[in-house]
Amino acid sequence: MHRFANPTRFFRIANALLPVLGAVSAGLFAAGLYYALFDSPADYQQGETVRIMYVHVPAAWAALACYATMALAGASFLIWKHILADLAARAAAPIGAGFTLISLATGSLWGQPMWGTWWVWDARLTSVLILFFLYLGYIALVNAFDDQDRGGRAGAVLALVGAVNLPIIKFSVDWWNTLHQPASVLRMDGPSIAPEMLLPLMLMASAYFSLFGVMMILRLRSLYAGRRLRQMRLAAAAR
Repeated sequence: MHRFANPTRFFRIANALLPVLGAVSAGLFAAGLYYALFDSPADYQQGETVRIMYVHVPAAWAALACYATMALAGASFLIWKHILADLAARAAAPIGAGFTLISLATGSLWGQPMWGTWWVWDARLTSVLILFFLYLGYIALVNAFDDQDRGGRAGAVLALVGAVNLPIIKFSVDWWNTLHQPASVLRMDGPSIAPEMLLPLMLMASAYFSLFGVMMILRLRSLYAGRRLRQMRLAAAAR
């Protein structure tokens, strides 16, 4: 793992992966949207509104994965002081905030026709809203320091503390009586969702995760270039 902490080695591999991930993401989105919109059946209770699931659920999974990435990268930065770990956490934060916002917005659009309301303060929705605020708080915190290393350490601590929210989000529908439906895919006894709905859902989830990889590489390159430029300016000013 430590061998990939070398920026030159890491970006050589990442740059080679970037076009592959981009092509995979585009193909998965095309296939996923086709099956989601045209080939999967309407739900016997929810009708056509069930198709929001193919955008909403993968966005929620990606939002959780982004935060887990951010927390792991933060822990790596605190332990091993790898610069790429700090940059990875910074790169994941706005991407995760975007996925969380998509999840909240599409969940609201799905909830109104199903529950008769745009929003309820139940455990799942509230914990996801807290996740969104954690992302915003992390972004604000790491950018509040002139010293990037100090900002990275403060952000890493916040990311690790906030990771407590991840199992709460996952198991909230099991621990509390809520309007939100129980898990139907990630279950110990296997998915309970119909196979013709599971296929487009998994295609869309794979598309979201490959898109996450593309955006991570692009943001890491940008953040690393910005850090190098800042270091060069500081060195020039010190002469």
